[in-house]
Amino acid sequence: MRPVFLPAQSQPAHSQFVFAYFVRLENVGDQAAQLLSRKWLIHDSVGDGEDTEVEGEGVVGELPVIAPGHIHEYQSFCVLKSPSGYMEGQYFFRRADKSRFASEIPRFVLDAENALGPTS
Repeated sequence: MRPVFLPAQSQPAHSQFVFAYFVRLENVGDQAAQLLSRKWLIHDSVGDGEDTEVEGEGVVGELPVIAPGHIHEYQSFCVLKSPSGYMEGQYFFRRADKSRFASEIPRFVLDAENALGPTS
């Protein structure tokens, strides 16, 4: 995961902080695996903290099948009310043999005050 604060799309005066995040998924198994769904916990540090759970099919409208040794990359975004927070969660997959498994998404920090946004 690589999060990036997007100052040009954010409006701090209106409590809107936009972050892009870039994801690289690698299949290190010996079977193809299809990403079926994901579950995110998004923690916004506004006030005493605010947690939002987001669940849904696939990622950015896709249900990619990742062959052994291959990768799938995508990018998405998140909007917070405060300049900091974090995200973590799970991806849910189905292997070619129809067995299912979950893959943890490690926590990553969203921090507008200590992040450099895109330069262009």
